[in-house]
Amino acid sequence: MPEGPSIIILKEEAEKFIGESVISVYGNAKQDLQKINGRKIMDLQSWGKQFLICFNTFYVRIHLLLFGSYRIDEKRDMQPRLSLRFRNGEINFYNASVKIIEGKPEDTYDWSIDVMSDKWNPQKAFTALKAFKNLMVCDVLLNQNIFAGSGNIVKNEVLFKMFIHPESQLSALPVQKKRALVKAVRNYCFDFYTWKKAYEFRKHWLIYRAPICPRCKIPVSIKITGTTQRKSFYCNSCQVLYKGK
Repeated sequence: MPEGPSIIILKEEAEKFIGESVISVYGNAKQDLQKINGRKIMDLQSWGKQFLICFNTFYVRIHLLLFGSYRIDEKRDMQPRLSLRFRNGEINFYNASVKIIEGKPEDTYDWSIDVMSDKWNPQKAFTALKAFKNLMVCDVLLNQNIFAGSGNIVKNEVLFKMFIHPESQLSALPVQKKRALVKAVRNYCFDFYTWKKAYEFRKHWLIYRAPICPRCKIPVSIKITGTTQRKSFYCNSCQVLYKGK
């Protein structure tokens, strides 16, 4: 599933379509796609893992889910969920969730919880952790109501950097560790963005999909963890398991 930094890159790649009118639209999304035809794109925005194509009175929300993808000025050999063509090119989305929503994104989205936003509020995230104290930390880092844009790669890499076992109970983490965790998520997301822009993201992975812990030189543990049931990669030696009472 593309994470927040990847959606920022998508937005940047699609910026040439701002101010352009849609000259044709098609796809197998179960939406009234002809509502888009002839309309001018007023803005492109992102919130967490969602890409927002903004028109005058409505916007199109694109979520690439687990296996979604997009192509700009080219096509894949498959039916698109949504295809938009302009005077200066086209953009195609595949295996994505597409929804047309009336109004403006500001009516729905809170950018203070988007880890990549200039409006990100770390204190708000830290305060929100109190409501999820009984969860495992692996679930908390995937909670889009706290860390919009964080995903499974971010979760694994941040927890490794912070020496925290993914099955640690949030309530058992020291306060300063929680504050540092909030900061680390945002910092890693910006590193993620920089590395991906430079086409070198994977070479910076430390624990995600690694066979051996780079610190302890022992096999990496792989397990489906938490209520989110996502795969965790971790070291049983150097990542501390914080347990509640």
